Amino acid sequence: MQVVQSQLLQGESWAPALENFSAPPWQVGLLFGEPQMVREALPELRKMFPSTEFMGCSTADEIYGLEVHSNSVALSLIHFAKTPVRMISLDIPAGQSEQVGQKLAETLLAKDLRHILVLSDGLQTNGSDLVRGLRFSLPGYVTISGGLAGDGDRFNKTYVYHNGVSDTPQAVALGLYGDAIKVGLGSQGGWDAFGPQRVITKSSSNVLSELDNQSALALYKEYLGSHAAGLPGSALLFPLSIRESRDAPRALVRTVLGVDDVNQTMTFAGDVPEGHIAQFMKANLDRLVDGAQGAADNALSSVQKPELAILVSCVGRRMVLKQRVEEEVEAVAEHLGQQCALSGFYSYGEIAPLNIMECSELHNQTMTITALREEC
Repeated sequence: MQVVQSQLLQGESWAPALENFSAPPWQVGLLFGEPQMVREALPELRKMFPSTEFMGCSTADEIYGLEVHSNSVALSLIHFAKTPVRMISLDIPAGQSEQVGQKLAETLLAKDLRHILVLSDGLQTNGSDLVRGLRFSLPGYVTISGGLAGDGDRFNKTYVYHNGVSDTPQAVALGLYGDAIKVGLGSQGGWDAFGPQRVITKSSSNVLSELDNQSALALYKEYLGSHAAGLPGSALLFPLSIRESRDAPRALVRTVLGVDDVNQTMTFAGDVPEGHIAQFMKANLDRLVDGAQGAADNALSSVQKPELAILVSCVGRRMVLKQRVEEEVEAVAEHLGQQCALSGFYSYGEIAPLNIMECSELHNQTMTITALREEC
């Protein structure tokens, strides 16, 4: 496995220059960045690398090596020596996230399928349904990771790339096949719960209406105080923890994607099931960085000395860490080693198992790592 990387900043040229990467044949090109810049760059990329399939998405900032950038494009070209790959994309009609997940999995499924990396629209997709559909059609030994596209803190429109820039909600998936590819996965948060635990008394899929038989949106605005005027963006600073029961050992974190003042509802990136227990959360800067380190340690439990790590971290972490944001990337790099190339983005949702013994889930407010190494 070989990986080369280049970066495009606004008003500048690719650095390093793309001419440096004429060989070997690159099967996969990962692109994370600003949609218009990607739209303009793709014709040149496809001309220079005609055998390469490109995939990626818009972001809430791009990770390139140890750096985090806005309004840029991060490119990683990947050559697999012994790992067959297949890439497909599908539109996501409204309310059809689970069906799209099933179709992606069914199309990619083969006896030697080992891993699926999936990137999806970040606003129209129910990430929980997408992952549920993928899992439904896959044997347990096939792992899944990826994330939902971002749009900064604007929550206006997100984009997915598959050899072009899709203007309709879409998901793109990469299948990795064979025994040569080794995959390590890790996902951790670092947020602190506060306030009382409340029962989700009225919800539908990823739309929350009531907590303890009260308007969830009214309660949320009460907790946010002056931050409420900035909804939905300000909600990234106060995610929601949900667990099956008050004494359940683990929780999932959910981020608000939109609010409806007329119907008094809140739409999240993933499911918020009725009967589950919800609790508000707030940031702890040091624990966020510790969480990134923990995610790297989890990934290393399955693959040593990875050659490429794809980092998907939440836009909420980006907003909280601010100028300290590169600390979490540096913490990951320190654990994974200098031999490992880093690429990724800040997202509206992260897809991975919480630990190697569990199924993949849709998370929010986590640092999620997909570490890859090929044994030749």
